[in-house]
Amino acid sequence: MPARRVVIACDKFKGSLTAREVDEAVAAGILAADPETEVRIVPIADGGDGTVAALAGAGFDLVSVEVAGPTLEPVAAHYAVRGDLAVVELADTCGLLRLPAGRLAPLTASSRGLGEAVLAAVEGGASTVVIGLGGSASNDGGSGMLRALGARLLDASGAEIAEGGGSLRSLAEIDLSRLDPRLQETEIVVACDVDNPLLGPRGAVATFSAQKGAGPADRELLETALMTYAATVAAATGRDHAEIVDAPGAGAAGGVGFAALAVLGGRVERGVELLLGLVGFAEAIVGADLVVTGEGSFDHQTLSGKAPMGVLQAAREASIRAVVVCGRTTLSPIEAEQAGAAEVRALTDLEPDPERCMTNAAELLSQLGGELG
Repeated sequence: MPARRVVIACDKFKGSLTAREVDEAVAAGILAADPETEVRIVPIADGGDGTVAALAGAGFDLVSVEVAGPTLEPVAAHYAVRGDLAVVELADTCGLLRLPAGRLAPLTASSRGLGEAVLAAVEGGASTVVIGLGGSASNDGGSGMLRALGARLLDASGAEIAEGGGSLRSLAEIDLSRLDPRLQETEIVVACDVDNPLLGPRGAVATFSAQKGAGPADRELLETALMTYAATVAAATGRDHAEIVDAPGAGAAGGVGFAALAVLGGRVERGVELLLGLVGFAEAIVGADLVVTGEGSFDHQTLSGKAPMGVLQAAREASIRAVVVCGRTTLSPIEAEQAGAAEVRALTDLEPDPERCMTNAAELLSQLGGELG
């Protein structure tokens, strides 16, 4: 009888284990129970935190780059390269994880570091740059990214305004004449899984700024500032204001999606589908008997397009049984089944204390893997 083939493709357990650590813990449990099982780990991501690491695990080369963090302090980051394709991850350059001591800065955080990484990739010879959006610390509409690429943001006196979303309220002109000319020959792809517009009740500020530390007064200021910014960009580019403001994904990452689409001429692709394609996931599961995926919390946010949902959909299309491992789940059995999960195994089934689950996540995941094995 041929050995069973199991493909493991899990996302991180936030605050506890990296995606790789989750995969390895599950694999160890399966192999301990049945050493004859053929286990393959496939790194996955959805464009957010961990995207570059996942691609490195899938054979992409890593390129080191020093860029400005969200509060403009230098940080050591990486982007992934394969041929003339480069993938840049916002979270790794200037995201929430890069805030000094974790102090939120909703009015002043900048996306400049992302632009510096994009520029480095272009200088390195990339003809296509994928920008993974997720985990943003800023609400600057992508203006910091544009500055790094050569744009100048000026007030009524012609002076450069300060970085950050709050300063955009004093913006009078955006000079795009000095944008790096190589960008015109570069294909920009925005990997994100939200379709929010830039402004309004579903916009960048209303939907995402609170998690970046913006209080009610901050949100009012930022919304007004982004309105000014959007009007100024429309005037500078000659683009239709409503079209660029309401474009699906414009509100992603504090408006970085807006800048990438309206100024850089980028296009949006669903992050999980794009990244699964880059790691060759459909090919990796051919002939598999079981696919194991999961993340810390298997919930309704997962269903909106996070990485495990992409794995479940791919497994379903290939008619392969898929099991979810997670720290906890808030989905009903029917919801899980509709998502494509034949079974859901949660750490809380083994250990009801959430704190112990996080502390002993690797051990508990190996136990779950043993049960699957």
